[in-house]
Amino acid sequence: MGSLFRSEEMTLCQLFLQSEAAYACVSELGELGLVQFRDLNPDVNAFQRKFVNEVRRCDEMERKLRYLEKEIRRDGIPMLEIPGEVPEAPQPREMIDLEATFEKLENELREVNQNAEALKRNYLELTELKHILRKTQVFFDEMADPSREEEQVTLLGEEGLMAGGQALKLGYAD
Repeated sequence: MGSLFRSEEMTLCQLFLQSEAAYACVSELGELGLVQFRDLNPDVNAFQRKFVNEVRRCDEMERKLRYLEKEIRRDGIPMLEIPGEVPEAPQPREMIDLEATFEKLENELREVNQNAEALKRNYLELTELKHILRKTQVFFDEMADPSREEEQVTLLGEEGLMAGGQALKLGYAD
């Protein structure tokens, strides 16, 4: 084991791998955590490399996972967290299945969120209409009660309801 101030002794090696076995070898070495990779083509643009599409797919899957995690945490759903344990790198065939699963989950969750927002809007609109109907029912109940006729409050005052010396009566039409 290396000391606190010095790194472990290292050896520079160059590996030549067949492209069919490269993924499995690199994932095993990466999971061990004992290897540092060096870019032998620093002048090559990132978009000109062979593995660009795989990296983009992984970035997209990571974005979907972050979105799912954010929604899970927002709703207060407990998640199982295993500290220090890093899952194994999936095989390329499994990546396709994972990608499809993440896509499906993201779409379903977005649809659920849109439906929840629509339900909330509808609820608020219906609650508003219910209050309006209650207020108008109170108004019509007061107008239908003949004993309350003399208690009516004038909106324009005494002089505003006089038209040519006659009192005007306000009411509603059926």
